[in-house]
Amino acid sequence: MEYYGILVLVVSFFIFLGMGVPVAFSIGAAGILTMFTSIDLLPAFTTYALRMASGLDSFALLAIPFFVLSGNIMNTGGIAIRLVDFAKVIVGRFPGGLAFVNVTANMLFGAISGSASASASAIGGIMTPEMRKEGYDDNFSTAVNVTSATTGLSIPPSNVLIVYSLASGGVSISALFLAGYIPGILTGLALMVVAAVYAWKNNYAVGAKITLKDGFLRFFRAIPSLFLLIIVIGGIIAGVFTATEASVVAVVYSLILSAIYREMKWSDLPTVLLTSVKTTAIVLMLIATCTGLSWIMAYENIPQTVSESLLSVSDNPIIILLLINLILLIVGMFMDMTPAILIFTPIFLPIVTEMGMDPIHFGIMLVVNLSVGLCTPPVGSVLFIGCSVAKTKIENVIKPLLPMFLAMFVILMLVTYVPAISLWLPRLFGV
Repeated sequence: MEYYGILVLVVSFFIFLGMGVPVAFSIGAAGILTMFTSIDLLPAFTTYALRMASGLDSFALLAIPFFVLSGNIMNTGGIAIRLVDFAKVIVGRFPGGLAFVNVTANMLFGAISGSASASASAIGGIMTPEMRKEGYDDNFSTAVNVTSATTGLSIPPSNVLIVYSLASGGVSISALFLAGYIPGILTGLALMVVAAVYAWKNNYAVGAKITLKDGFLRFFRAIPSLFLLIIVIGGIIAGVFTATEASVVAVVYSLILSAIYREMKWSDLPTVLLTSVKTTAIVLMLIATCTGLSWIMAYENIPQTVSESLLSVSDNPIIILLLINLILLIVGMFMDMTPAILIFTPIFLPIVTEMGMDPIHFGIMLVVNLSVGLCTPPVGSVLFIGCSVAKTKIENVIKPLLPMFLAMFVILMLVTYVPAISLWLPRLFGV
């Protein structure tokens, strides 16, 4: 009987998904059905509603709508093109330089906007036509754009790290932000290595030469956009403001930049606000239903059951972490990142902390792992966006994606088994 609750939860969830029910509602319905196995009808509904409401009663969650709004303003306000120009100055002269520019620009824009989808759309829209002109294969360009767009989920400010902080019971957001820098940068560098090999094999041209004067001009044009990272992260680390207050600063700064660049009109603002509201509503609905589900799993002792099952396979931490990673990689193929973090953090975090793993380390491992799922069918949202921007088919992109998946997996293993990659910066700054 100890597996009965897990069976009801998993089977009902996938049945609802198969029927086309949105993820948030599938989670909620599966959670309530699981409650019916041990709680009467009225108390089940009342308890679930209460847990959903309490799950949203968090000051830290206010950061999410503001960072979403900030990212959408940046996507419309001309920041992406300035970051692309800056990336050309840094890496454009390497063989296959436009692929390097794509990765670098995605790392910068993803870090500033905090959204992989916005990054894939904005940078892909600029870089795909340019790479096409230089003879790059569209499928390769899309693969580079899609995978590198996910690096911004590790490099702060990142909404998913805020979600993990909530799901983990309050792990320091500032520590998570610092911990994400090195893994995110390493992922970008690994993707550049793959791109360099591909460019060498296909004899792609070196990027156009940029004069010293033009290089300085592009650098100075990008400084205001890059300065946002210093303001937001520097302010949080220095204790000037919290992550929530930093998100408001990001919105104000983005609006000022858009006004200076004059690429976002007043008529664009209602659309930007509406898009941000829709995205925020989806995220908060997922957080609410997943919070209720987390309580149900604790009530049904599901985390303990899963823990006992994993530990029955092996008590070796290396094997356990590998199994957890494999499970999460499979989950990421079928579930978006936010619900996956909210559902599986309460299950796996107690297991890894019992083995001595730092919750900050686990959070970064979780995000790096689930980032792979955003690039994989059948539900990889960033993959769909990247293919849509490039006007290519998903099945054509799979082949150039495979070596990039391998590079991302290598970095995932390094992040998993070398704690210093995630923990060195937080310890250096004492957070």
